[in-house]
This record gives sequence, C-alpha cells and structure tokens, in this order.
Amino acid sequence: MAGGPSTPALVNAVGFGFLALGTCTPAQAREWLAQCEAPFGANLFMPQAEQLREEASAVAARLGADVPQVDLSWGFGEKFAAVIEAAPAIVSSTFGCFTAEQIGLLHAAGSQAWCTVAGERDAREAARRGVDGLVVQGPLAGGHRGTWTVAEEPGAEALDELLERVVPLGLPIIAAGGARSAGDVARLLGRGAQSVACGTAFLLAEEAGTSEANRELLRSGRASVLSRAFSGRWARGLETEFTRAHPDLPPVYPYLRPLTQENEYCLVGAERGDLAAAPAAAIEASLTPAPTPEIQQV
Repeated sequence: MAGGPSTPALVNAVGFGFLALGTCTPAQAREWLAQCEAPFGANLFMPQAEQLREEASAVAARLGADVPQVDLSWGFGEKFAAVIEAAPAIVSSTFGCFTAEQIGLLHAAGSQAWCTVAGERDAREAARRGVDGLVVQGPLAGGHRGTWTVAEEPGAEALDELLERVVPLGLPIIAAGGARSAGDVARLLGRGAQSVACGTAFLLAEEAGTSEANRELLRSGRASVLSRAFSGRWARGLETEFTRAHPDLPPVYPYLRPLTQENEYCLVGAERGDLAAAPAAAIEASLTPAPTPEIQQV
C-alpha cells in the first residue's frame, strides 16, 4: 500500500501492515508513526540521483506548462530520523537501497532493514549491502515499479519465476504483486516467500484512505495499464485519457504529476477483479490460506 490508501488505521487493522511514508511530509510521517501499533513496517523512498531538468523542460513545453519545483529527496533525511525514533519492526526502501551505514543505524534502533527489488541484479546488490530481507515485486503489482533508477525499464518476468532466482540468496522474502486470493498467497509461499504483500486487495477496505472518487473508479470496468504517464516513472494504474494520449513520455519523475493535476490518478494492480468493500481484517482473512493438516503418524 502506498500514498493515500495507506493509513495508520489500516496498518493497525491487519496482522502486519506497512505504512507508506514516501510522499508524505516529515511532519505527517511522525504523526502517522506515532499512531501505529507494534508490530508494523514503514517504507521510505530513497533520494533520487537523476535531476532530469532538461527532460522535464521538454515535457512541460509539450504540455504548455512551467517546470515545477520538486524535492528529489522526498525529505528522506527527516523521515529516516523519524523511523529511527519510532523503530518499526521493519523499515523498507523503494527506488533504491539503504547504505551499509543506514542499515547499521536501523539495526541499532531495533529495526530490520529491507529493500524493494524488481529484479535479480538489485536483489544481489541489496544482499551484498547487508539488508535483512527483500520485498520482491512482480509486474502485476499496482503502483510504481521498484526499479532503482528512473530511466530503467522494469522486467516483465513473472513473480513466480523471479522468486525462483532470488530465493537462493537465502534472505527472507515478502512477495508482492498480483495476489488476489488465498490460493495466490499459498502459491507464492510455496515458491519460497516467507510472507506475501497485498495492496490492491485492500483499496476498498473501510480503513483505507482511498478517496471516494477513486473508490468509484475502482468499481468500474476500466483496465489497468503500465505507463510512465501517471508520474514519469513506470507505474500500474487505471487507464485514463492522458495515458492513452501520451504513451511515449520520457522518464521525468517526479516532475510529471504536478504538471497533470487534472489527470485521474488511481494506481492499482492488474486483473483486480471485484474488490471487497469490507473491514480490513475480513479481507485479510479471505487472503489467508487454511492451515495444512498435520499428518497423523500411525
């Protein structure tokens, strides 16, 4: 879960929820962290190295707008200090990996350091840096693909296949992307994941911060597409007139979103089906595989 749908109420309503702190303000991060009940996880966006001013200028001219001012660090320093103080059980990174020094600081605070990866190469580098676990993201996931650079083309390798190549690294894994049923969760656990992250399934949960406008869109039959036209990074969400009109936008994250505030923005995974509008605990129960009966020895 990310952005608006991720709320302290949703985190507290499930067995182990993640609080998305990527785009909020540092003040919001501190407030939300204080409202979450242990155990829980928190996710941070890593600062962006690419400036992309020239590319952003070209896109702004194409759209008849001025280049907006953006914070390429997402307030990372202040938010990192906030998670050190709050000490969630897990702190994960997206769009990059923590440094060895940052991992050491998280460990000293009592938190595990995890990293989101969308391919084997990044998984190996994260393991080399000493992370405690990996969030392995497949192509059916809603929201932004977890590539470490803006321009990188995300792989289309199915999550099951990616797990086969990453599990041998020996780190605990949370599998993310496309889980819509208890059967999907059981399959991914059988592929070697220790846990499965579900985001799209909770978008209509009572505790989710999903806007009423987006709740209506999610109930529609509109397809999801993978496009740079949502934010300037590859992301999966509901198709819009803007995504259809601009299938070839260059990588200009995060400049694009302020340029297109009128563009409908509802990030969601592929093949979502009918999403449940119910308490989060009930949705979680529907996604939980039944325990495997123990074999009785005779």
